[in-house]
Amino acid sequence: MTITASPPSPARTAAQVQGLWLGVAGVLMFALSIPMTRLAGGTVDAPQLPPAFVAFGRAAVAGVLSVLYLAACRAPWPQRREWPALAFTACGVVLGWPLLLGLAVRRVDAVHASVVSGVLPLATAVLAALVLRQRASWGFWACAGAGLGLVVGFAAWRGAGALVAADGWLLAAVVCASAGYVSGARLSAGRPAVQVICWVLVLSLPLTVPAAVLTRPTAPVAASAWVGFAYVSLFSMWIGFFAWYRGLALGGTLRVSQVQVLQPFLSMLFAVPMLGERLDAMTLAFAAAVLAVVWLGQRQRVH
Repeated sequence: MTITASPPSPARTAAQVQGLWLGVAGVLMFALSIPMTRLAGGTVDAPQLPPAFVAFGRAAVAGVLSVLYLAACRAPWPQRREWPALAFTACGVVLGWPLLLGLAVRRVDAVHASVVSGVLPLATAVLAALVLRQRASWGFWACAGAGLGLVVGFAAWRGAGALVAADGWLLAAVVCASAGYVSGARLSAGRPAVQVICWVLVLSLPLTVPAAVLTRPTAPVAASAWVGFAYVSLFSMWIGFFAWYRGLALGGTLRVSQVQVLQPFLSMLFAVPMLGERLDAMTLAFAAAVLAVVWLGQRQRVH
């Protein structure tokens, strides 16, 4: 007797394709975050919006939009046991990542920051393995060590043999984002992921709104800085998550999440025409090596 596999359902195939394109759209939005953050904050020589204002202000804008969204979809209030995890997630993705990234990209260019932050997917996997007490293979830990070594080596090369403070801020930002992603993922087991990020932003409003007011710019800034601020508020902090999480749900987490490894390259490509930065062969080589290690690490066995 011959058994043949039934062809995939056309509806299911269409949903997977739609999910993949939504995932690509989410990655494109997130890839612009680093160049737009530098555009909003400027450089040490030509400062624009204060990094603290960019971090707190973008979360405040996204938080107000989240209030409207949660009210429109009549989302249930978080349970008491969820509040600590929501607060921890907020510390990572609403406060830590944007603030540390903003401080860093005032001192190093967006291309530099894109390479260092390229280990974010692998760092998230490492924290998930530690927090969830999973048994990872030696290959997984070897990739994690290689990824960190590549990033530190790249930072030292760009710093003429020494690490600079901005590299420490970038690595700390990666840790903050990874911790926030892991905490948010655990919360997403009980409610839609989009609602999780919205509640995280709403919970942060009592802090982000006053902080944004206190850190607002006191001197005129370029119109381009406000464009960068508007982008990171609307797309990096809010709309991007809608596209990304919807893409994961429709296309499958395993399939769609793989496109995230392209994010560092996209960030660098955007930074060249937007900010006039230079992309040299050695930087591309480091970025390709980081991408390869992240790609390989995601395929290692974790029990």
